[in-house]
Amino acid sequence: MELVETKVSSELKFSGKILKLTVDDVLLADGSPAKREVIHHPGGVGILPVDDEGMCYMVRQFRYPTEQAVLEIPAGKLEWGEDHYACAVRELSEETGFSADNYVYLGYFYPTPAYDTERIHVYLATGLHAGERHLDEGEFLNIEKISLDELHAMAMEGSIIDAKTLVAVLKARLYLEAKK
Repeated sequence: MELVETKVSSELKFSGKILKLTVDDVLLADGSPAKREVIHHPGGVGILPVDDEGMCYMVRQFRYPTEQAVLEIPAGKLEWGEDHYACAVRELSEETGFSADNYVYLGYFYPTPAYDTERIHVYLATGLHAGERHLDEGEFLNIEKISLDELHAMAMEGSIIDAKTLVAVLKARLYLEAKK
């Protein structure tokens, strides 16, 4: 059986600043009808900045849906149609003040593919140069400097709860170990 669902119709239910919500009528693989609620999101980019000593520059910010301050890699939302590399360079500078000599693309993932189109691209940034950060209006965050080894331990013990941060830490560590 081919695993595919075919959209028959789509109705826009909500259009906001960050996302859109549609309810779609689809035909399942066996031809039977179903409804799908889909969140349409332009996607995002996360960057793990690592200095020459293996220290990572993380951000901690309050995330309203989780009701807590969350440790994360610097990251940001793509504008519709924006190039993810350009977004990575911009977000690293905005949130940390850093620029980087090297950006290694570690791939992308879908954090919630069952109902959301959001795709997050992940980069490793090395060859860091300090500068002034310039946060967006209404953006409040603290920078924390943590070793990659400690972040890996935190990821494995469950104290990092953010998906993009987990993916970035695990992929970057494997990438850097393979380069040794």
